[in-house]
Amino acid sequence: MALRPPLMKLPIKTADSGFYRGFSIDVTITAKIIIGLLVIWAVAFPEQAGRILSEFNGFILTNFATWYVWVMALFVITCLVLAIWPAAGRLKMGLPDDKPEFSNFSWFSMMFGAGIGVGMLTWAVAEPIYHFGNNPDVIQGFAAGKGEDNILNAYKWSYLHWGFTAWASYAIAGLGLGYFAYRRGLPLTIRSSLTPLFGKSLSGPFGHLIDIVAVVATILGVAQTLGFGVNQFVDGMSRIGVGDWLTGDDGQPSSIGIIFSIIVIMGASTLSALSGVGKGIKWLSNINMALSIFLLGFLMIFGSTFFGLWTFFVGIWEYVIALPGMMFTVYGGENPVDMDLAGWQGSWTVFYWAWWVAFAPFVGLFLARISRGRTIREFVLGAVFVPALMCFVWFAWAGGTAIDLELTGQAGGKIFEATDGGKIFAMTDILLGNGTLGWLMAVVIVILLMTYLVTSADSAVLIVNTINAAGDEGPKARPHIIFWGVALGAVVAALLLIGGIGAIQTAMVIGALPFSLVMVLMAVSLIKAIFNDGKRAASGVTTYSEEVEATPAE
Repeated sequence: MALRPPLMKLPIKTADSGFYRGFSIDVTITAKIIIGLLVIWAVAFPEQAGRILSEFNGFILTNFATWYVWVMALFVITCLVLAIWPAAGRLKMGLPDDKPEFSNFSWFSMMFGAGIGVGMLTWAVAEPIYHFGNNPDVIQGFAAGKGEDNILNAYKWSYLHWGFTAWASYAIAGLGLGYFAYRRGLPLTIRSSLTPLFGKSLSGPFGHLIDIVAVVATILGVAQTLGFGVNQFVDGMSRIGVGDWLTGDDGQPSSIGIIFSIIVIMGASTLSALSGVGKGIKWLSNINMALSIFLLGFLMIFGSTFFGLWTFFVGIWEYVIALPGMMFTVYGGENPVDMDLAGWQGSWTVFYWAWWVAFAPFVGLFLARISRGRTIREFVLGAVFVPALMCFVWFAWAGGTAIDLELTGQAGGKIFEATDGGKIFAMTDILLGNGTLGWLMAVVIVILLMTYLVTSADSAVLIVNTINAAGDEGPKARPHIIFWGVALGAVVAALLLIGGIGAIQTAMVIGALPFSLVMVLMAVSLIKAIFNDGKRAASGVTTYSEEVEATPAE
């Protein structure tokens, strides 16, 4: 049977005129209705919304734990295979002569800032502290909670959640989108990555459904990140003395504090989104990378330098050795220890896997957008291993300093007792005191947090509009950018007000489930496409579209 060129045209109907000109009405309006109904439901019936969302969340965490664990393991294996496989690794996400659009520094900055940077300010301190107190090794009696024999256990579990597995899920989405958009000339939207499996049928309702699922998952995944960011932003503003009105009597953000924070963050992000990727987002990414280096350098020099060094290198060793077991193990059983293990895994690992899947359409499309011209091997190394190592550095010195201060008694339990977002401020206050230096460092952290939040939010708005516009990367109409900025802020505010960060977590886990199936199909589709392209190339059949415009040479 003669080999034929791959599918290189996937028409997606868009409006020719009117308010939705250039947008797929089926995708855009349906996604807006779903998000709008969620916000109205949460505001009008908060108790009912909170209860039903919680029931769905419990059902998913109980019944789909095995699915999430094995799916994420599949993504890691797929990325390793593609990087090692010679025929795949040298293929470009673009035409053979394409050159990367951005420098390596800007590329890494935008990947880290949009993909995971904001989480570092909360979880690089909070998560090692949590796992230092409890993790599966403690539950099984292999180590003592808050004991010295539990330090490396705390790190291998922290590294699991923020390491290769998380970034592999982003890389699968990014590869699937970039390969088909910049090599075959297909629209830069989620459905294009499934063309080797479903072909031209993706032009119709089935393709619309896939893009709608991606938009909803993106909004809920980014809402999760912004929810954590709002809590930490309020902690930071209170620390620098903006006012007690931002928090309630329980130390959590007040309703006014939540609304104020959302207005500030989403207002700035919408303005940035209006300027596009090459201006506002690139500029903010470079700023937050510079501030991140400053803060990290401070912790390396004035924090627990050698303790952090030990947790970095030995912690990575422990993580890599334990990774196969951690990556494939699903806890379950009827005895108390097994039930505790399953509960811990559902609250931590399965929750994280759902979070990364929900974040993947946004980060994956963004990575594809900024990675044109790079080979698959270069992309995997750059998008999986480099950002993971950056996360490990943050966890080693930020979290390591916090653990060391508690172990030596200098912290006196203050870091343990602080809120998740407040732990980094408690730690820097111990290092610098509550005077001018401590206040200045708090200001730096708040500014850094703002740049990360704005980068994540404005990138998400642009990506959602790209999907809605059938993959069109060109300028989007201002009203649509403003709408999704307002909608994203409304989702975060509504869910925070009805149930705090737990309500956002619940909605995100639910929204991630259908997209996890789409991502499995993306991995299968990508492998099939690369394998068939190798056969085509050997037979002299073209594997890329001549209608794709080449990127300008640097």
